[in-house]
Amino acid sequence: AGTQRALSSLMRRLGRDKFSRDDFLVTPLTVNIPGLPPALDGYRIVQITDIHFGHWVSPDRLLGIVGLINDHEPDLVVNTGDFVSYVMEDLASDLTAAMRQIEAKDGSLAVLGNHDHWMGADRVTEVLAEGNVTVLRNDVFSVRLKNAELHIGGVDDIIAEADQLDVVLDKLPPTGPAMILAHEPDFADQTAATGRFFLQLSGHSHGTQLVPPILGPVIRGNQFQKYPRGLYQIGDMLQYTSNGVGTHALRLRINCPPEIVVVTLRNAS
Repeated sequence: AGTQRALSSLMRRLGRDKFSRDDFLVTPLTVNIPGLPPALDGYRIVQITDIHFGHWVSPDRLLGIVGLINDHEPDLVVNTGDFVSYVMEDLASDLTAAMRQIEAKDGSLAVLGNHDHWMGADRVTEVLAEGNVTVLRNDVFSVRLKNAELHIGGVDDIIAEADQLDVVLDKLPPTGPAMILAHEPDFADQTAATGRFFLQLSGHSHGTQLVPPILGPVIRGNQFQKYPRGLYQIGDMLQYTSNGVGTHALRLRINCPPEIVVVTLRNAS
């Protein structure tokens, strides 16, 4: 913990953890859904992931990221895990305060990542709940607008062996469009096989951080071998793997800027 705080202090002095909108890739993702109810046409979901708070992302930088999210006037904000890296208690109050600043009409949802589990899944969940974030640990959240429903499933972390997709499916209403949040992108093979979800949003890979021109994302790791970065079509389901907003290990990104994703749902009929 002492080493982490010393490194964070050094990064602040160097100015590399200051927030600038110009650093961020804002990716628009339009998802066309046949038969989407009119009340959900144009529904906007902003995804962030892999904050790794305190590792590079300082409190000031996190507040800047939240401001960037709010600029897009989301109906819903979703976070796909790894809020922290190796420090929790020293950061808890700042994390809670930043999460409370998120402005979304239908709230803020999250799933946990492997680092969140390593730092204590129950404690991270508690801190996020204090920041008005609903953590889906093998659970479902439903948005209801007029006579329309949108279901968002959240599977708990796969690397931590906490995932229970069968429980999510049991809780999922039988009708209405459904999407799913999963920290690790390669889990998409399992979610797509159910035929129930139009979209999975994930992080975990950080977009691989180092992306050589022409070669693309050559670095692959546990649970991001197949879907390390960007958009994929898996059967009838889309998978999007975000670069995330923080870093882990190397505090370096090459051809792989930090990213937020703005998902807009559209009626494909």
